[in-house]
Amino acid sequence: MNRLLQEIVDRPRICLPRTRFVLTPFATPVVNRFRAGFSRNIVRALKTSSEHGWTLNPLKNLNQQYIGGLWRDGSSKKVLEDVNPYDGTPVAKFKLASAADIDAAYRSAAEAQKVWAAVNAFEKRAILERALGWLERNEVDVTELIVEEVGGTRLKAFVEIQLVKSSMKEASTYPVRMTGEIFPSPIPGKENRLYRVPVGVVGVISPFNFPFILSMRSVAAALGAGNGVVLKPHDDTPIAGGTLIAKVFEDAGLPKGLLNVVVADIAEVGDAFVVHPIPRVISFTGSESVGRHIGEVAGRCLKRAVLELGGNSALIVMNDADLSLALNAAVFSRFMHQGQVCMCANRILVQRGVYDEFLKQFVARVAALKSGDPRDPQTEIGPLINRKQVETFGRQIQKGIDEGGKVVLRGTVTGNLVSPTVFADVREDMWLSQNELFGPAVCVMPFDTPPDAVRVANNSPFGLTGAIITRNVESGAELAKEIDSGMMHINDGTVNDEPLVAFGGEKASGIGRLNGRWALEEFSTVKWISVQHTPRHYPFESA
Repeated sequence: MNRLLQEIVDRPRICLPRTRFVLTPFATPVVNRFRAGFSRNIVRALKTSSEHGWTLNPLKNLNQQYIGGLWRDGSSKKVLEDVNPYDGTPVAKFKLASAADIDAAYRSAAEAQKVWAAVNAFEKRAILERALGWLERNEVDVTELIVEEVGGTRLKAFVEIQLVKSSMKEASTYPVRMTGEIFPSPIPGKENRLYRVPVGVVGVISPFNFPFILSMRSVAAALGAGNGVVLKPHDDTPIAGGTLIAKVFEDAGLPKGLLNVVVADIAEVGDAFVVHPIPRVISFTGSESVGRHIGEVAGRCLKRAVLELGGNSALIVMNDADLSLALNAAVFSRFMHQGQVCMCANRILVQRGVYDEFLKQFVARVAALKSGDPRDPQTEIGPLINRKQVETFGRQIQKGIDEGGKVVLRGTVTGNLVSPTVFADVREDMWLSQNELFGPAVCVMPFDTPPDAVRVANNSPFGLTGAIITRNVESGAELAKEIDSGMMHINDGTVNDEPLVAFGGEKASGIGRLNGRWALEEFSTVKWISVQHTPRHYPFESA
């Protein structure tokens, strides 16, 4: 029995039946995108095994704040009830953090960062690699946590964990990439040295949808760049997006106090997390409205803000597209994690020559998706994160209907479980086409010519990602250049995230880039130190 299992506290056992993982049509395009070893890994990660005996209990200490290297309750009087979004069963209770706890966390990170700065780069790398090893040993347990707390299907959990592992591998190289340069000078005898150095302390605020990767992506990168970190996860996923990460790095031997996790109620602490004088960078992933506010507050404090916000992505299907490929990409791009993904294809633009056939097959494929308990390996559509999200999504669907949207498949609602809705013949001026639908609904829109597709795709305040399905790859790539988004994919879906490639959007989809060398740049700065090797003559010298 591994360490994670040894640390569970007593609670009625949730027994999970022995099952065999079945690769569903929905999962097929995901499988095809992974390389050698995928089948072996996915079966191991997604099957539920009675001999493993995993049970969801509040993991010991993971339902507490992690401040200054200590697990403790927050000093707020408020208590957070963390629940399973599918059936409402309790996951954990947190005594929330106060503004004073946030202050303590930032001060701890600042002090520990001085220690971390003196650690040899290769030892830093070794600690980050040990953190990755922890995850690889406990992958099955983390899968179950994502299923129970986040409401993700087993496929979603597997994909998220692979993204986390890739991100951690890349971040583990950052300590040995904090390099410098030497530049010549027009002044005789002068040497100009440019050092890449940590910013100091980074504040990270993460969302509920992919909490493990969207927290880890910034946390691991910031640590790898030599910074202290304070992480505030979303209050719907405080373990998967927060205290689990503290546990990973604590067991890896990260200096105590360098990473802190605070679970707090924004209604109580307000902007304390952002305005605190210690953090120099705030990394936020979440909604456009909150991101705008954080960007404004950070700007007033002269802090750097890295903002990964919403999307309204367009997946474009050309007349010459391989329809089978287009259907696989469209279904996955829209309904991965119930549509609760910023990269999801809200709009599917289909050229008229294949529109009718595509729509017919697409509706049939979507109607066949299985909604239900995410613990069932065959479930493809799990619950939305909470009741508020269900109600908001329901109002969005009704607004689309009231506006004249043609419903060709109408979803149903049972608790937090929402089955897919498909709108057809949507016009680009409709509310449905202009806004992000954070749930299992999609707009299918016809277009005539490639310039029409570009116009419709660009007719949105967002610009995160997109995709084009065509047999003419170079024509598709040229078309992609005309679309105002940070990322475009040819003959692939809109949902893509790779550790070496810049991730980020344009327009209302955010500011900054993560992954690869871009994350290293976001969480570091450069410092010029000049050395005058020979005496320099200055004006005003005495004769």
